[in-house]
Amino acid sequence: MILAASIPRSTYYYWIKHHERPDKYKEVKANIAEIYHEHKGRYGHCNIQIELGKRGTHLDPKTVLKLMKAIGHTCRVGMKKYRSYRGNVGKVAPNVLSRDFMAEKPNQKWVTDVTEFALFGQMLCPSPVLDLFNSEIIAYTVQSRPMYDLVSTMLEHAFERLDPAVELVLHSDQGWHYQMEKYQTALVNRNITPSMCRKGNCLDNAVIENFFGILNTELFYLQEFESVDHFRQQLDDYMVCYNQKQMKKKLKNMSPVVYRTHVQQAA
Repeated sequence: MILAASIPRSTYYYWIKHHERPDKYKEVKANIAEIYHEHKGRYGHCNIQIELGKRGTHLDPKTVLKLMKAIGHTCRVGMKKYRSYRGNVGKVAPNVLSRDFMAEKPNQKWVTDVTEFALFGQMLCPSPVLDLFNSEIIAYTVQSRPMYDLVSTMLEHAFERLDPAVELVLHSDQGWHYQMEKYQTALVNRNITPSMCRKGNCLDNAVIENFFGILNTELFYLQEFESVDHFRQQLDDYMVCYNQKQMKKKLKNMSPVVYRTHVQQAA
């Protein structure tokens, strides 16, 4: 066989010996698989390398990528965008935020919007509000129709996180929900300044748009859902994971909740 394959005898015995060696990366591969499945395939080799470092295993990213391929794990990571603009049906607020997406502390600047998922012949509309300080989802609601209470209920949940004396800016697009007098009155009553994108300028609310993109790639397009109720449950699970576990480079490789807690403890 060696002669037929034109393989040197030394090469043959080298590979025999090589295959008999114990796998020095056996434990690392198990950790990689654990991290991969914990985040449901959303983490690539760079994030897994960072997580391994937190567990005391420091490897080059290329080594992690090679090991991921060896065990058959690869990062698995648009839905139609819901348009809520119906013209001027109420009062349009000025663009107070003006694309200044930096916040120095929690509950200083929030952004919000409504998007849409089509599942099993039905429509589901999530309405989240996101804190620009740490990209944390403060509150969110999901309904089958984009009625006003989709937004008002979200506000009620978000207000539970606020101290009565807090003053902040809440930025949105010019959707009809946000133009309504009762929406803007609810903000004024809580010392919240409304801010709205300019018409036709989606970049004015780029952070929440980016979150919707992440939600699509890491949940909607990544998983198979058995029913609308199953999707709702997976969405709830994803929001918990996003806030509490999913690290971000801009947050020093901490999750939104961990980063907020870290900053508050250091203050």
